Order: sequence, then structure tokens, then C-alpha cells
Amino acid sequence: MRKSWRIALAAALGISISAGAARAATDIDLYFPVPVQGKLVIEIRQLIGDFNKSHPDIHVTAVYTGSYDDTNLKTAAAIKAGRPPAAVIMSANFVRSYDINHEAISLDPLIEKEGMTPQSFMAEFWPALADNAVIDGHVYGVPFQNSTPLLYYSVDAFKAAGLDPNQPPVTWQDLVTDAKKLTVANKRYGFEMPGTYDYLGWIVSGLAMSNGGQYFNHGYGGEVYYDQPSTLGALMLLNEMVNKLHVMPPGVTDANAVASAFFTGHAAMMVLSTGALTFIRDNMKAPFKVAFMPYNIQPAAPIGGASLIIPAGNSPARVAAAWTLIQWLVSPDIAGRWSRFTGYFSPRIAAYDLPAMKAYLAKYPNAKVALDQLKYAVPWFDTFETVAVREAMENQVQAILSGRTTPEAAVKAAQATADTLMKPYVDKTALNIPQ
Repeated sequence: MRKSWRIALAAALGISISAGAARAATDIDLYFPVPVQGKLVIEIRQLIGDFNKSHPDIHVTAVYTGSYDDTNLKTAAAIKAGRPPAAVIMSANFVRSYDINHEAISLDPLIEKEGMTPQSFMAEFWPALADNAVIDGHVYGVPFQNSTPLLYYSVDAFKAAGLDPNQPPVTWQDLVTDAKKLTVANKRYGFEMPGTYDYLGWIVSGLAMSNGGQYFNHGYGGEVYYDQPSTLGALMLLNEMVNKLHVMPPGVTDANAVASAFFTGHAAMMVLSTGALTFIRDNMKAPFKVAFMPYNIQPAAPIGGASLIIPAGNSPARVAAAWTLIQWLVSPDIAGRWSRFTGYFSPRIAAYDLPAMKAYLAKYPNAKVALDQLKYAVPWFDTFETVAVREAMENQVQAILSGRTTPEAAVKAAQATADTLMKPYVDKTALNIPQ
């Protein structure tokens, strides 16, 4: 009987062990950045905790990776080391680079397994987002947290300067005129904006395109237009405001310092991402409003934010689990929840049909401004060697803000540096003509 009992027990244990193995969760990691102000780390980990509870066959570990640029560096390093993360919330302007370098997989096969085409899948997102998600007709990124730059302004400061808070500046001329009226010597600047990497390039690209030109060739990764009159005009505007009119502080100011100046009344107007909207709302004690980015020739707002990508080198099981996570994160309910928490607009159109989102927009109409601005959206800067080419201009603009160069010299230097950086790509593509 003891022998029979031992056999029965072993059999039972074997069955138990096998069943446990069958139920073992697929472990994956999600790299995520925090590119704007707020409590995003807490919320993203809460989101992932909710996902893990509702998907017992998958266990996701959320890994904070710093800024957008930091996340790009850490992801590329992990891929090269043969340990790629399963999914990444990646700055949308890096998606092209990951395609060029074969470091991300096309999501088309995963989409098609869902019974959709890449075109029908992307139709569920705002059309303006496709330019930084679809490369050469293939989907490489799924829009997740998206933004446009917004003009934030103080109602009290406008009233004190004799300006109508319901009439924000629309054009560059309006911006300069209002900034002069809003500036109070040794007390308040009329206008501020971040001058740090990434944020600065994003805003400058929007200024250049709102001056009637193009900042880069979105269809080809080896061409930028830094030395064109439209870009020169954008830099001349900043130079005028900082070094001649003194309505904007000199030097390089980061986003946190800009927001702090706004909160304390030391800045009357500022440009920040809509992704900072909830943070501003939670911390600004005085009334404020938001408006479109002022323009010179035509309205233009560069798309910002991040898409979800699946790096190359993952096993089929990890790819499948990552795709399940991505679909969950961009579902209307979760996309709406993330939008309400952060201020990013939801990339999924259907999120705005939900009662929670309708109530949110009714309570906070400022959250609708970024959506309205989408009719003027332009792609986010994406080239070969995106960061270095972007910084070629950012370095020069920082020199302008610090009074160390002129706009004319800056655009020439930025173009020369960018052309050198992109030459390997140009040699491999545009100049590689079969003989």
C-alpha cells in the first residue's frame, strides 16, 4: 500500500508540476521614459500592475529609463548586447532610426493576425500621428502618448498688462507685442521656453515650419534645411526676444525652471508640451489658459510624444506578449485614462467616445486645445543619426540664447555639422547609383 501511495503521490505531483509549467507567465520588460513634469513613474507602474493582474500568463516589469534620449541610448545598447527589452515607449522621432538600423520589427504581421491591415489599424489613431509611426508603408510604432507644444499664459498677468485673456497671441508679431507689455523689469519676463536638448529642437522645428518652410525632409533621412530663410527667421525671432527686447531670459533654461517661473509669476507666457498640462493644472494656483503656438506664415505644430515599439532580437513568445501589452495600453479605455492623468492627448480616436473622456473635456476644456491644433500638425524631426543631427541645431540655438553667436552664423554652422553627420547615409542611399 505504501508503494501504491508513493506512486499515486508522484503521479499527482507530476501532474501538478506540469500544470504549473503550462501556466508559467512569460516575463517581459517595458522600458519607459518620463519626458515631462508630473507623477508619471507612479502611474505607469500602476498601469503595469493592473495589466499583470488581468493577464496572469504575462508578467511585465516596468523599467524607468530616464529621458527620451536616455531611453534611446539604453535601448540601443540592450539590443547590441543581445538583451533587448520586449517593448519600449520610444520617442516617436526615433522610429525611423530604428527602422534604418534594423533594430525594431515591423508590426504588420502582428496586426494582420488580428484580421486587420496596417492601414485599417492606423485608421483608429489620429491621422497626424501616422507620419512618425509608419515607415515606407510599414507600421513600426504604435502611438501611445502624444503631444503638441502649447502656449500657456497667465490670466492675471494679461489683465495687469491691459491685455484681454480671451485674446492670446496668434502670430509672431502678436507674441512679441504681448511679451513686451507683459515684461516687468527685474520681476517678470513676458515669455519663456525650454532651451535644453530635445525640447528645444522640437520647438524650433515648429517655429521654422510656421515660418512657411520645411525643417527637414520627412521622406528621406539624409536631408535637413537648417540654412534656409524659414529656419533663419525662427532663430532671428528668438534672438530678438532674448538679446534685443529682453522679454525672454538669456541662457539655457530647462522645463522645470520654466514651469516654476510660471507658477511664481516670473513668466507670463511659456511654451511647454500638452503632456505637462495636468502637472501645470495641479501646481498653478492662479488662473491660466492655453492656446495654439503662434505662427508667422502658417500655423504649424510638430507632433511630439512617444510610440510603442518592439525591438529586434526578442523570442516569438516575448514578441507575442509585448504585442498583447501594446494592444492593452492603446485600448480606448487605457489610452483615455493615461490622457486624463498626464495631459497628453489620447492617440486612439475612440477614447473620446467614452463617457469619462467626455466628462473630462467638459470639466477641462484646455485639454481640447491640442486636439484642435492637430489640423496644423507636422511630423516630428526624424533623420539618420537623429540625436546628433538634432543637436547640431540645438547647440547653435543655445549659443544664440547665451549671446555667443548670431542667427546667420548659427544656421550655417548647424547645416555644415548636420551634413557631415548624415553623409554616410547619403553616400549609401542617394549617391549609391548603380553603374
